[in-house]
Amino acid sequence: MTTATLGRKNPTALLSIWDRLLFVALAPIDFGLALISQTYHTFIWGISRLSPQSMERLGGLRARLAHSRALAAVPAYAHFVADRSELGDNNPETDKASYIDRYEIEARCTHGRIPAWDVAIDESSGSTGTPYNWIRCLKERRDSHRIISFFATHCFGSTPWITINAFSMGAWATGINMGAALEKNSVVKNTGPDIAKILNTLQFLGTSHNYLILGYPPFLKELIDEADKQGFLLHEYRLNGLVGGEGMSEGLRDYLLRRFQKVYSGYGATDLELGVAGETSVSIAIRRLARENPSIRKRLFGDDSRLPMVFQYNPLMHYVEVNEHRELIVTITRGSVLSPRIRYNVHDQGGILRYDEMAAILASEGVDIELLDCSNGKSAMRLPFLWVYGRRDFTISVMGANIYPEDVEQCLYAEPELARITRSFCQSLSETARARVQPRFLFEIDAEPTEELRERFADSMLKRLLALNSDFRAAWQESPEMLTPQVELHRLGEGPFNTAPGQIKQSRLLKANRD
Repeated sequence: MTTATLGRKNPTALLSIWDRLLFVALAPIDFGLALISQTYHTFIWGISRLSPQSMERLGGLRARLAHSRALAAVPAYAHFVADRSELGDNNPETDKASYIDRYEIEARCTHGRIPAWDVAIDESSGSTGTPYNWIRCLKERRDSHRIISFFATHCFGSTPWITINAFSMGAWATGINMGAALEKNSVVKNTGPDIAKILNTLQFLGTSHNYLILGYPPFLKELIDEADKQGFLLHEYRLNGLVGGEGMSEGLRDYLLRRFQKVYSGYGATDLELGVAGETSVSIAIRRLARENPSIRKRLFGDDSRLPMVFQYNPLMHYVEVNEHRELIVTITRGSVLSPRIRYNVHDQGGILRYDEMAAILASEGVDIELLDCSNGKSAMRLPFLWVYGRRDFTISVMGANIYPEDVEQCLYAEPELARITRSFCQSLSETARARVQPRFLFEIDAEPTEELRERFADSMLKRLLALNSDFRAAWQESPEMLTPQVELHRLGEGPFNTAPGQIKQSRLLKANRD
C-alpha cells in the first residue's frame, strides 16, 4: 500500500495526552543518552549509574516514545495502528506479513518519503525463502556501528588488532556494516568468505599481530578445517572470533576454541539491525553452566531440549518483550531510525530476564553471578539477559515431538569425528506414498558418502536425540518406526547443498519430501 493510498487520516489524532507529554518529558533524557553514548568509557559509566529496574522502566518509556513518534510521522504505521485500533489493539505487533508486505517502503519511512542522500539499502540473506530490502539513513547506521564497536571493545579489549571481515560482502547488511563498525577499533581487511584470501592475509602480515576474524559460525569451522588440511600453522597466530547471523552450539564453540582464544557471538536481524544484543563473558558462563547443570538449565529455560544462545542487551536502545508464543518482540527506541520498527516480531523464540532476576535464580542454585565475570577487571555490565532458541519456522514435528536444528547441531558436535567432516546440515520431513511421515536429516560432508558412514551418522543421531530431547524420546518409545530419522549424506555443493545464487546463509529446513 503506497503513501498516496493511505487516506487522509490525521495521524496526530491517534496521540494521547500521555504521548504528547512524553515528547517533552523525555527530550532531555534523549539528549543525555546521546552524549553518554559517544565513547565506550562514558557509555559504561552511564550504564553503571542505573539499576536494572531503572533501565527497564526507562526503556519502556523510550519504547512508548518511539511508538508515539512513528504514529505522528510514519504514514504506514499510523494507518496500521488505526486499523488495529478498530479491533481493540492499540499497540499491535508488526512483522513481515502484517506490516512490511502490506505497505510500500516509502510509506514505512518517516514523513512518507525516502531522503535524496545519506541513505543505504540492505538486502536480507534470503535463507528463509525471499530476500527483503531494508532502508537506513546515515545517522542510524552510525549509531549501529557505535554499538557494535563498543561491544567489540568490551569483549576483546583495547589492545590493537587487525580485523579480517569474512562476512559476505555486497548488498547484505552484515558484511558492509561490520567492516565499517570495526574500523573504529582496528585495521580492517574485508575479504569476504574467501579462505584463500584469509590465509594469504595471515601469512603476509605474520604472527606478531592480534587478529579478529568475523564470519558465520560454520565458516570459521570451515576455515580451521581447510587450514589443517593445507598444513597451515593456524595455531601460531593470536586469533579471536566474532560471529553472528545464526546460532552456535557450545560444541561448535569448543571446536573453534582449538584455534581461537575467544569466540563471541552477536544477535541481530536484517529486519531490525545488527547489534541488538551480544554475548559477554557472563552470558557465556551462564550458558555453559546450564549445559552442565540440569537444575540451572530447567530453572532458566524450562524443559526445552534446545540450549539457547544467551546474550545481554541495552534496553535503552532496544526494548524487548516476549509474547504468548515465546517470541521476542523488539522496539528500536532511537529517534534516528528512518523506517521505525515498533514491536517488531522476527519470530525468534526466546526469553528475557533483568540482571538482578538472573542473579537471584543463580544464587538459589549456589552460583554467584559476580564470580562469572571474566572481563579482565572492566566494570560488569548489569544489563538484562536475552536468550534465543531460533526461528519457529525451522522446526519439524513428528507425532507431537518437535525437532529443532539446534538439537541436530548439539548431537553432531557431540561426535567430534563426524563434526570434523561435516560442512553443513538441514532437516525436513519425508512422507511416503502411504502417508507415513518421518524426520529426515541431510548432511553435507567433506568425505566420500558410503553406506557404512551413513549408518554411523544415523546411529549417532538417533542415540544422541533420544538422550537429549525428552519429547522425541517419548514419541520414539511409542512409534520407533515413524520417529527413526532418515539420514542422507551429500558431497560438498551437491544435492540440497547446491546453494542458490544470492543465498549467503545455510538454510536449516527443506520442504517435505514425498517418496
